[in-house]
Amino acid sequence: MTTAEVPIPPASAHAEGMFDVPLMPLDPYDVAIEDVDVSQPHLFEANRQYDYFARMRKEAPIHYSARGEFGPYWSLTNYQDIQHVDTNHKAYSSEPAIVLQDPLVDFTMPMFIAMDPPKHDRQRKEVSPVVGPRNLKALEQTIRSRVCTILDSLPVGESFNWVDLVSIELTTQMLATLFDFPFEDRRKLTYWSDVATARIEPGGLVESDEERQGVLRECLEYFSRLWQERAHKEPGNDMISMLAHGESTKDMPPMEFLGNLVLLIVGGNDTTRNSISAGVLGLNQFPDEYQKLRNDPSLIPNMVSETIRWQTPLAYMRRTALEDIEYKGHTIKEGDKIAMWYASGNRDAAIFEDADRMIIDRDNARRHISFGFGIHRCMGNRLAELQLRVLWEEILPRFEQVEVVGDPVRVRSSFVQGYSELPVRLHARA
Repeated sequence: MTTAEVPIPPASAHAEGMFDVPLMPLDPYDVAIEDVDVSQPHLFEANRQYDYFARMRKEAPIHYSARGEFGPYWSLTNYQDIQHVDTNHKAYSSEPAIVLQDPLVDFTMPMFIAMDPPKHDRQRKEVSPVVGPRNLKALEQTIRSRVCTILDSLPVGESFNWVDLVSIELTTQMLATLFDFPFEDRRKLTYWSDVATARIEPGGLVESDEERQGVLRECLEYFSRLWQERAHKEPGNDMISMLAHGESTKDMPPMEFLGNLVLLIVGGNDTTRNSISAGVLGLNQFPDEYQKLRNDPSLIPNMVSETIRWQTPLAYMRRTALEDIEYKGHTIKEGDKIAMWYASGNRDAAIFEDADRMIIDRDNARRHISFGFGIHRCMGNRLAELQLRVLWEEILPRFEQVEVVGDPVRVRSSFVQGYSELPVRLHARA
């Protein structure tokens, strides 16, 4: 039986000496196209990945990296090829992992996003009602109340970190609600999410696999107590209760429970929080669009879709070939890793005109692929959109501008496209 893994990277291959991979220059034209390894995190930290993707879409949209940091892999960089693979789960498997790093043999954590049918379908079905239309309608007032409380507590006219006081706080409060998690401990959810996806390196959030495993075992212990409490009560409307009572999940072994927890925490945390930050950054980079939004707040829903396209919070997902495949003149071997670069597909000029710009009234903004295609399309996409919509509905009446007053600090990751700092200053409406 193949084991599906949570995206917990092993220690840096550079640090371990697993592969002798040269560091990519920031200029994509300073390296031969066949030697490109666009998965290196420093490119994303420096926001230079899009330069690489532009070259790859032009010269090698189906690209093979023979010497990637975590071994050889294929890159798909145009929209149509990504869609083809993402909707063909019978030829391209989500197992054993959704990231390029290979799983840790002694710390396996199965999760339904990295499973194929039928197990994927059964487990996803157990928790999907929490983000279904009926529950979202009930949650909207809760979200609005919390957004108002957060915005009304912000210092006007002073510089502060938008990521911490708004993006993280709003999404963490929402996660606590979905899990029915003790509200006073909600920042633990952010910490566990960050640890799960952090790069292991000296001075980083975690410096060894052992440290990461220790933190995630603490996460498991905490949630196991909640599980036991919910399992002995009537089924509730929160994700822990749904897992504890679901026919396909109630007998999950502990590590599979942890894997699905990390999936739900990361999925509910990283994507929304980084889109919240990206919206502010993008409107500042394109001030005409900000003015367009002030003039016509009815553009907010479309602006939300455009923000998610422009940011692409999760840069890629991996698939693994289940057989030898001939595709557009390339031979993809059984077992080969394939990175579907959503971040590149969302900048494909064949689909999105002037794709590097944020254009809030773009007529096809909803065609973005940030949520993926097919059976693995993001389960919580409507909740993410709801949070962003409500946030901007409450920002516009309060503030003339959320002004970015310093450079953003980007996360050092090629998987999560995110921010740790975004210094801003609020200008109140007259």
